[in-house]
Amino acid sequence: MSELVLVGIGTGDPQHLTLQAVRALATVDLVLLPRKGEDKAALAELRRAICAELPRATPLPVAEFDLPERDPATPDYRQRVDDWHDAIAAAWLQALAAHPAARRVALLVWGDPSLYDSTLRIADRLRPAPQVTVIPGITALQALTAAHAIPLNGIGEPFTVTTGRRLRDHGWPPGVDTVVVMLDAGGAWQALAPEGIEIWWGACLGLPSQQTVHGPLAEVGPRILDVRAALRARQGWVMDIYLLRRAAR
Repeated sequence: MSELVLVGIGTGDPQHLTLQAVRALATVDLVLLPRKGEDKAALAELRRAICAELPRATPLPVAEFDLPERDPATPDYRQRVDDWHDAIAAAWLQALAAHPAARRVALLVWGDPSLYDSTLRIADRLRPAPQVTVIPGITALQALTAAHAIPLNGIGEPFTVTTGRRLRDHGWPPGVDTVVVMLDAGGAWQALAPEGIEIWWGACLGLPSQQTVHGPLAEVGPRILDVRAALRARQGWVMDIYLLRRAAR
């Protein structure tokens, strides 16, 4: 492999693929496709469908690999993630070994490679290091604000994008009235006093199973937890994101 092309594919709707992405995928030799277990088989199937529908003279070869899991026995979170990234890089190389003629290889990245995604960090572990090309994609943040038809920020105002873990552990970030929360294992907003906070929530954005809820946090927070739990029970997984906004102080 001489070039690794990281292609942002949006959050589920094949129409999220940009013209730049389509053109890039028309010229690669191979796509690396992660399998994340039976409970997330739909995510791999979507990637397969994108590859099958590309306007190419010949079908796009796909090399599938089983995505390693993080070791819960490692107590330090950073070390646990580092070890996991090492294992993923090794899985990429193992999959590529069966395709020695593939020079230009693509990975289809959910959302965009720049926002709460570790594909670029994993690519840094590859030796010999290939050229890395990034094709930006629609983020879950964009899909959320589009689904609710809202602007992301107030006029001339900043906002913060953070994780559920940090919101739960550190509370509302200072200096902003708008917070976008990603990578939440479920209901981190419950660590906040809900009065005066409005929430725009979305799960499985861009997919047929998409769900959205909006309203005062104190009123709709419990309903969001119920909808989220029902989604997980029905399809085995859920990916969600939400925007919190409080009245300016």
